[in-house]
Amino acid sequence: MNYRQLGRHGVKVSEISYGSWLTGKEGSAEASSACHRRAVELGINFFDTADAYAAGEAERIVGRVLKDLKRSGIFLATKCYFHMGQGPNDGGLSRKHVREACDASLQRLGTDYIDLLQAHSYDDDTPLEEVCRGFDDLVRQGKLIYWGISNWSGLQIAGAAGLCERLGYDRPASLQPRYNMFHRDIEKDQMPACARHGLGIVVYSPLCQGVLTGKYAGKRAPQGSRGAESENFRKRYLTDYNEFGVQGLSEIAQGLNITLSQLALAWVLRRPEVSSCIVGASRPEQLDETAKASGIKLDEDALTSIQRVLDRRWAMVLEEDAQKLRQAQ
Repeated sequence: MNYRQLGRHGVKVSEISYGSWLTGKEGSAEASSACHRRAVELGINFFDTADAYAAGEAERIVGRVLKDLKRSGIFLATKCYFHMGQGPNDGGLSRKHVREACDASLQRLGTDYIDLLQAHSYDDDTPLEEVCRGFDDLVRQGKLIYWGISNWSGLQIAGAAGLCERLGYDRPASLQPRYNMFHRDIEKDQMPACARHGLGIVVYSPLCQGVLTGKYAGKRAPQGSRGAESENFRKRYLTDYNEFGVQGLSEIAQGLNITLSQLALAWVLRRPEVSSCIVGASRPEQLDETAKASGIKLDEDALTSIQRVLDRRWAMVLEEDAQKLRQAQ
């Protein structure tokens, strides 16, 4: 496993991190424990969760796992923002909720500090100065080491970083956005802002909800998969253009003697702005495959071939959108 710094900060995190958004929803606590243990064996030190995952149950399960692991060897990240109760202050990024959410996460996780607490979304109802001060308070109190943000725009990133610098607050250390071969919006806005202000990027959905593992090849939805259980998922992801992309990328991966998952992760990690890719797993052996993506370097020929496939896929997306527009008229 290779490690990268979290933006301009000295802490080093594994290029592949393990996320628990499915913990408490799919599989048992025993399966989650086995995956966490295997992740540690593979050199993964970054574990990501959130208070909203399974209404707090994901944090409780992660906390039980942590009791048997060396805490100093783990970089533990969680998130707050979404409502965890029925009260008017049970969500958002007010100083009140951020503090109370942090305390609740500490209790569920069974730890006395969190390595990285992330604002799970931007809060239009709370002044940015209050948001930044709320997280700065927790850093100064020793409850957090770093704080970060998730799904903020480049303008919002710049606003927070600049405000913290002016007021002497602890600055956000990271951004957690969606980024994969089929979703590249952050390259235009968020990536440059993170590079400019020193935030590390921790990518979620680097495998495009499993599409870039190849398990939906041929538009098949294996039993028990999200594709089998959700019609919305099938309409959104099991498309002709994604099928074309998966087929072309699979051929490139085969030529490089790696799996499609490893190709997709290595492609994300080609960007120096990226600190880590969050992957999920319901079985330990799934981590054995994805962890091997760390350290894979794609040469210029491979990157050129990948870009040709992605360009053609994007042309198909535009063609389909144009066709829908014509039909609507």
